[in-house]
Amino acid sequence: MSELAYFTHDFDGERLSGVHTGAPGRATAVLLHGAGNGSKERLLPLLGEFAGQGCRTLAFDFSGHGESTGTLAELSLRRRFEQAVAVLDAHVPPDDPLVLVGFSMSGQTVADLVRHHGARVAAVGLCSPAVYSPEAREVPFEDGQGRFTRIIRTPDGWRTSSALETYRAYAGRAVLAVPGTDAVIPPAVTAAVQDALSTRAEYTRFELPGAEHRLGLWFRDHAEDRREFVSRLLAPSAEREPLRAVPA
Repeated sequence: MSELAYFTHDFDGERLSGVHTGAPGRATAVLLHGAGNGSKERLLPLLGEFAGQGCRTLAFDFSGHGESTGTLAELSLRRRFEQAVAVLDAHVPPDDPLVLVGFSMSGQTVADLVRHHGARVAAVGLCSPAVYSPEAREVPFEDGQGRFTRIIRTPDGWRTSSALETYRAYAGRAVLAVPGTDAVIPPAVTAAVQDALSTRAEYTRFELPGAEHRLGLWFRDHAEDRREFVSRLLAPSAEREPLRAVPA
């Protein structure tokens, strides 16, 4: 792996901890961890794989996670999106195509970024992704017993998610990584995301039969699957060249 360069970014009263690696290439891969105890640290091997395949890379801890300040209870879907935009604007070259990779809750955050950045997003990698109803967007996560939790537990409430509309309109490369067992994301959610991505995107489903929900940990420990996931995201197609650095 290229040498890791750690940084901090101050935004909206929080200090966000991030890392990037790799020389400027033909794209920047941005890795976004999930909820709970998710952090950038478990994504470092995947980050290194992207760097090894010719991408500039970046990952950071949302507030209340990892080495960032703040509390998880005060975080929300809207703040996650705003923090991601702020870090990307400050630390990613403005002309770089983006490869956005989101785990679990960041399935929604990636969709928000696709809507924000438009055609700049060249590829999307979703790992056990979640999507949420618009009602949940502004609500702080609190302690797992508050309004946010009640909203996301409403049966079929996720079907109104703006993420599904965004993924239906997305026309770039998309890889959906699906574990063999997922006790967190209902199969209907995965099916809806797949259906949306199949509308216009150059879509691939990547099955991981031995894995469970936390695919960041799976990719950390399984180099062959990690390499294959990145290769599928960066591979050339009839419409484009590979998203890798130009050989010297």
